[in-house]
Amino acid sequence: MTAPHILSGNNAEDAALGFLLARGFILVARNFRCKAGELDLIVKDPGTLVFVEVRYRQNASRGTGAETITRSKMAKLIKAAQFFLQKNPGQGHLDCRFDVISITTDIDWIQNAFTLDDHHF
Repeated sequence: MTAPHILSGNNAEDAALGFLLARGFILVARNFRCKAGELDLIVKDPGTLVFVEVRYRQNASRGTGAETITRSKMAKLIKAAQFFLQKNPGQGHLDCRFDVISITTDIDWIQNAFTLDDHHF
């Protein structure tokens, strides 16, 4: 039996993916895992590869899902994206960005939520 929080996360990812596909994005990968972490969704728009972190909150009384992304989480997402690009060199010519889709009762899409410049290693 799957834990309720896993089902909620999967449903949120399904909703986020449907949202992006309806806007013309193409799915490249879902739940890409490596030692650095996991990338929820990787989608492509003409010329841009987008790494999407999906966050679900039952209610926003303790903050939105986007507000739960720490600098440590950003670093993990960046490292996972770098690993993905190493393993998929055919995608390396595209511009890359990091988006966050935060879902409560609505979908809040934050494009270019953070960049490599925001995080100093």
